[in-house]
Amino acid sequence: MNVARYIFGLIVIIAVPPGLLLWYVIHPLARYWRRLGAKRTYWILMPPVLLLMALTFLARDSLLGRDFGTHYVLLVPCILSLACGITIARRRKKHLRFGILSGVPELSEGDGGRLLTEGIYASIRHPRYVETVFIVIAYALFANYLGAYVVVALSFPAIYLIVLLEERELLERFGREYEDYCRRVPRFVPRLR
Repeated sequence: MNVARYIFGLIVIIAVPPGLLLWYVIHPLARYWRRLGAKRTYWILMPPVLLLMALTFLARDSLLGRDFGTHYVLLVPCILSLACGITIARRRKKHLRFGILSGVPELSEGDGGRLLTEGIYASIRHPRYVETVFIVIAYALFANYLGAYVVVALSFPAIYLIVLLEERELLERFGREYEDYCRRVPRFVPRLR
């Protein structure tokens, strides 16, 4: 159990911050990256992301911080959070395939894809971020390391700012259609009907 907790703690501290930072570089500079194209953009951006992950791995023990040990009571909120994340992921995957999820429309010249408004996207505008939050919370609860909790706490404002950047970029791409969609559909929490 301790090895599994350690591995999940590593996943949180090594994968989440670089993954979020990547979107801070992509969304504000979408026009620039679009001129380069998706392949070139990822060839440019992935080496620094991988380097950051490697440096984080080298400092893993100090970044993980205090180990609070195995607490089986945490498995209940962990499983509930994971179940919520998986449920959203399954619904999201029906409409948002890997190519879109990885930013190919934002980084490709041309029509920039289409605005997703059906399925889970008819209830909330950003299911992938809600899904990510639930899954990262589940991993942190299972790992039960201080560093994982710090990453979770910092992820909330980081994801919110990414969403604002993404919405600005979507408004630029889709204009009035996106404005209407924003009026109808909330960002993160579905409306009770």
